[in-house]
Amino acid sequence: MKMENLSEFGYQVSGSSRGLNSSEASNRNPRSDHDSGIIADRTRQDKSVLTRLNRVRTQFGYFREDAGAVIRPVEQKDVSLRQWLDERTRVVNAFECLHIFIQIVEIVNLAHSQGIVVHNIRPSCFVMSSLNRVSFIESASCSDSDSDSESNDDVLTSQETGLKGQNLAHTVSENTWLQSSLENLEASCSEQTEKKQHFPMKRILEMETDWYTSPEEAEGSPGSFASDVYRLGVLLFELYCTCNSAEEKNATMSSLRHRVFPPPILLKWPKVALFCLWLLHPEPASRPKIDEVLQSEFLTEPKDKLDERVAAIDLKEKFDDQDLLLEFLLVMQQRKQEAADNLRNIVSAVTSDLQEVAKLESLINRKQESNTNLGVQVVEDSPSNSSSSGFRKRTRLITNVHQNEYHASENRGNSSAQSSRLMRNFRKLESAYFSTRQRAFRPVNSNSKESVSGFSSEDQFAGRRSRWINSFLDGLCKYLSFSKLKVKADLKQADLLSSSNLVCSLSFDRDGDFFATAGVNKKIKVFEYDSILNGNRDIHYPVVEMASRSKFSSICWNSYIKGQIASSNFDGVVQVWDVTRNEVYMEMREHEKRAWSVDFSSADPTLLASGSDDGSVKLWNINQGASVGTIKTKANVCSVQFPLDSGNSLAFGSADYRVYYYDLRNPSKPVCMFVGHEKSVSYVKFIDSTTLVSSSTDNTLKLWDLSECSSHVVDCPVQSFTGHTNVKNFVGLSVSDGYIATGSETNEVFVYHKAFPMPALSYKFNSTDPLSGDEVDDAEQFVSSVCWRNQSSTLVAANSMGDIKLLEMV
Repeated sequence: MKMENLSEFGYQVSGSSRGLNSSEASNRNPRSDHDSGIIADRTRQDKSVLTRLNRVRTQFGYFREDAGAVIRPVEQKDVSLRQWLDERTRVVNAFECLHIFIQIVEIVNLAHSQGIVVHNIRPSCFVMSSLNRVSFIESASCSDSDSDSESNDDVLTSQETGLKGQNLAHTVSENTWLQSSLENLEASCSEQTEKKQHFPMKRILEMETDWYTSPEEAEGSPGSFASDVYRLGVLLFELYCTCNSAEEKNATMSSLRHRVFPPPILLKWPKVALFCLWLLHPEPASRPKIDEVLQSEFLTEPKDKLDERVAAIDLKEKFDDQDLLLEFLLVMQQRKQEAADNLRNIVSAVTSDLQEVAKLESLINRKQESNTNLGVQVVEDSPSNSSSSGFRKRTRLITNVHQNEYHASENRGNSSAQSSRLMRNFRKLESAYFSTRQRAFRPVNSNSKESVSGFSSEDQFAGRRSRWINSFLDGLCKYLSFSKLKVKADLKQADLLSSSNLVCSLSFDRDGDFFATAGVNKKIKVFEYDSILNGNRDIHYPVVEMASRSKFSSICWNSYIKGQIASSNFDGVVQVWDVTRNEVYMEMREHEKRAWSVDFSSADPTLLASGSDDGSVKLWNINQGASVGTIKTKANVCSVQFPLDSGNSLAFGSADYRVYYYDLRNPSKPVCMFVGHEKSVSYVKFIDSTTLVSSSTDNTLKLWDLSECSSHVVDCPVQSFTGHTNVKNFVGLSVSDGYIATGSETNEVFVYHKAFPMPALSYKFNSTDPLSGDEVDDAEQFVSSVCWRNQSSTLVAANSMGDIKLLEMV
């Protein structure tokens, strides 16, 4: 069921009680009747009961505590009073029913004392806790019923002074979780009762409005305090009356309007029946006032027993609260203890590593001192057959001292810069440290050679610690070795004004003497590295230029045959070019769609691989001019790559977000799949024989360990590199000596080191207008390709405007 929106009512606490706020109600009720505390004839303003009371929908309700009416939050486990009354197995407990009735009377008394008529005194408008605490809500059934009843025109009023007490205003927005809980509660009630086919909830709610309508309201008169008292009588009767079917229930409740009681009620609960008759008197003036109801012998006589029951309930609630607090504290203690244990383990591990590093440093110092002493001894004890010999040695020693002082000064500056970068990236370095350490100390199999070698566990861990510390130190040193990317040269081309200068691929030859560019201008251009680096020219012309009929997507230089370049293009054609003759050496047309990538095998220079949008990887032998094998996949192939030391393996990235690793001697299925990217894998590159890096349009690069291929599916990368932006374009990927270069859609080049997840260096291309030469802010430009110059600190990078730069790490 959906609940009515009641946004005005809430509460504030003062001592142990909460009451109603006169100013709140009167301010929201400019049409209050100042002549009496009952409803005057007015036009309909509100749909339901407590509108003037800022609609006590309560998501909050009342119960007695220290003789005051207080508010209790409605909980999700609370049950509707209507559902509770119509429960088939319910057995009437006199004190339980009386306790519930008194709580409802107190709610009504509170409203009447403020001059408010509470119209919706019906079981569907109340919920109960497991300890019979009653809370007033205004359910959808209440509001829907009221909106259809003419007797609900003006259900609330206030006296001249308005409502007095404390503010109970809490907006619905502050309690939406309660609203949701109550909606679920009512829906649950409806579903459960309808499934039982005992008391269909919807039908009962429709009849409930008639049962709880007073005689004067049925005749068209407005509701009054006396009408509320009549409804209390109906509610009291229903608390003590049980029925076996909806028909019997309706017949019994309809007879009640004529003050006809079932014989079992008269025989078993005569006092209840007599009290009900008083409350149900057909004449409003003959019914008791609400304070007379509270002071009646019927309610005051069992007060002691009721007080004991309330006290027991209070004690049980306090016990439950304490139990809840105890559970919370125990869970918190457990979690904090786990955190403390983990912190102790971390401190112990760091302390252990510090001791290991101190040992290594002490060993290095001893070796250094030994070498220094040896050098001094040579100077002192060497025979001086001539004065010139001694002079040369002393001069060499003094020169070395001055050089050491110079280098020490320079190193202090470098050390300061490195320390700054170290602290700036401390958290990520710390994370990488523990990640590397965890991998190093991963438990070994009981069948491994290391576990049966005869060394103790302590010796094994000591050996591992030494190895991983050296590995981490090597990565840290390389990460901090360079401080920036410096432009060595700008390549300026003659066709700078062309609209199709996007460079899709870059590649160096085997010796690094030449590099080639290719892209959407349908040309492969070969430039001499030294002439670009040393030449001071306005325009750089390629030494070779080869044209094609289609846009190029990828090029790769043969690592063995110096003058041979392979290419793939948008027509799906794979070509091998003879650079020395400036012509196509071989052309292969087996792909059915655009070919994205091509790669020569370093181990077998006659073997070539290509990947295409047709979902296939083709293997070619350049001596045969045709494919010698095909790997078929279900998605587009974006990149192919041979490992550096083998022609029997191949990795490729796919549009299905995965990296596949194949043994070409058994191409029927992959050796391993690397899963972890969230978008298409655009590039794959081998860093070494056991490590692979992949690039994706999910803004990440991921490092994979090939030694984990025994599991067939690897879903946990060694490292995830983030910092660049790549969501839609091919931006290039290249590796060299552990350094990983990639482009970015922010028109930048980023360099990572494989040991750490954050960028080590970056360089931003200046966006310049080709006509004026002025810098412009063009968010559409991006770095489209990068390539290291073999195993060096120099790389070439190009962007979407065709701007090509030679960059060096310094």
